[in-house]
Amino acid sequence: MSSTAIAAEAPYDGARIAQTLASFRTSSGLDLAFGGPVRSDGTVIDITATCGARGTALRGLRVVNGQGLGGKTLQTRQPGAVDHYYSARGITHLYDTAVAQEQLQTVAALPILVDRTPRMLVYLASRSRLGLGTVWYDSLRPLIRALEREILIDDAVRARLSRLAPTPAPAPPAQDAAAKRDRAERQEIAVELTDLASQVVDPDVRSRLEAMVLRLTGAAGEAKPSQLAPPVRLAAREVDVLRQVALGNSNREAAEALGIVESTVKSYLKSATRKLSANNRVHAVRIAREAGLID
Repeated sequence: MSSTAIAAEAPYDGARIAQTLASFRTSSGLDLAFGGPVRSDGTVIDITATCGARGTALRGLRVVNGQGLGGKTLQTRQPGAVDHYYSARGITHLYDTAVAQEQLQTVAALPILVDRTPRMLVYLASRSRLGLGTVWYDSLRPLIRALEREILIDDAVRARLSRLAPTPAPAPPAQDAAAKRDRAERQEIAVELTDLASQVVDPDVRSRLEAMVLRLTGAAGEAKPSQLAPPVRLAAREVDVLRQVALGNSNREAAEALGIVESTVKSYLKSATRKLSANNRVHAVRIAREAGLID
C-alpha cells in the first residue's frame, strides 16, 4: 500500500485548511481569513482557501517573497499588519486589485513556522479600519502554536508512512517474508502513532491519528475478531475503559469520567488489549466493536 493512501491531508490542504481558517476568523473577530502553504524553496505562498470572502479574487493568488504584506511577512518571518492597505508604506502593492475586490482595509499576516521555517501563511482582514494591538496578537498565539504543532505531527506521521512504499511482487517465499516485514512495520508505526495520540490534547487531531492507526492495523490478511477463538470475555470495568477510549478520551479524561485514577485506567486498558490480542488501544477498540462488546 502506498503512503499516499494512508496519510491524511496536511492542515494546509483540502478541507482541513477550511477548518483552520474558520477557527482563526472566529478567534480574531475579523471579517475574512485566507491563506495557504509556503511552496517551492520557501519563497512563494499559494492562497488556496478563504473563509468569509465575497468572491474568488483572493483564491489562487501566488505571493512571492518580499512582495505585498504577505511577501514581507514571509521575508521577515514576523507578523505584520496595516490598518489602511491601499496607502500603506513599506509594502509593494502588486495585489491591490484582489484586495480591492474584497473591499479590505485592515490586513494582518501571520507566519506559521516549524523549526523556524515558514510553512503556511494566515491572513486576517477587516473591511473597516482597525488598530490591531498587542492584546489582539496575543489572543491568537495559542491557535498559532497549535497549528505549528499539528504540522510538526503531520511531518512525523508522513515520514514514517513513507517507509511503507509498495515493493515489486517477488516469488512466493520472498513475498511471504516481505508481507511479514510489512505487518511488523505497520504494527511498529501503529504503536508510535497511538502513543503520540495519547499525548495530543486537541480531540480532532487525536481522532485523526487514531483513525490512521485503524487503517494501519486493518491491513489485508489481518485476523478479524470473528476469526479469533475462543470468544473474549472482558470485565465490566475493561469494557467501560474501552468505551471511553472509543469516545476519543485520553487516559486522564477516561479516569475522570469513570471516577478512578489514571493508573487504574491504564491497567484495565492493558488487560483488555491483551485479552483481545490487539496491537494497541485503537486496535482493541475496533476488535471490541466488531465483536459486539462495545457500541
